[in-house]
Amino acid sequence: MKTLLGKKVGMTQIFTEDGVVVPVTVIEAGPEVVTQIKTVETDGYSAVQVAFGDTKPHRVNKPLTGHFEKAGVEVKKHLAEFTVEEGETYELGQVITVADFDEGIKVDVTGTSKGKGTQGNIKRHGHHRGPMSHGSKHKRLAGALAGASYPGRVFKGNKGPGRMGRDTVTVQNIDLVKVIADRNLLLVKGAIPGAKGSLVRVRPAIKKRNK
Repeated sequence: MKTLLGKKVGMTQIFTEDGVVVPVTVIEAGPEVVTQIKTVETDGYSAVQVAFGDTKPHRVNKPLTGHFEKAGVEVKKHLAEFTVEEGETYELGQVITVADFDEGIKVDVTGTSKGKGTQGNIKRHGHHRGPMSHGSKHKRLAGALAGASYPGRVFKGNKGPGRMGRDTVTVQNIDLVKVIADRNLLLVKGAIPGAKGSLVRVRPAIKKRNK
């Protein structure tokens, strides 16, 4: 399925013809170049590898530099691949742009959420705190983790303090409000995961397409 790599620029708002304000996230998506075509015969599955983002040649190691030279494209900052569906054909060196996406369709946007560092169980999982007065000594503690005799251990997946954020998050079925092809911009409705400048993937919505 056709997937565009892009960079989150930030949020703004636009107005429809009826004067309704729509909050949108601006994504600088593409252009991306096809650097490798994987087939069932050679790799065991069908996929297309694409490259996105300009970078200086000295920042790319020798194996990757040779990979780009073999494909006949300039060195890029990011590499990714997406599966090829029946009927889709790609060529080495083919350029994929925002012009391949139509306004008004539903898309899925995948990004890396903002890292929050180590957080307690209240902020991380929404647990309730203890009483703040009357001599309480258990205001924000996680509470009991396991019984002494049974189970006598902490179960796997127990919710407690720890690292929060910096996870891969996908926002599904959001509207592609506007496509600005000459500036390689996509405007999608609402918020998407990640900080400004972070890498995101945009693809046509899977669940909407299957309905």
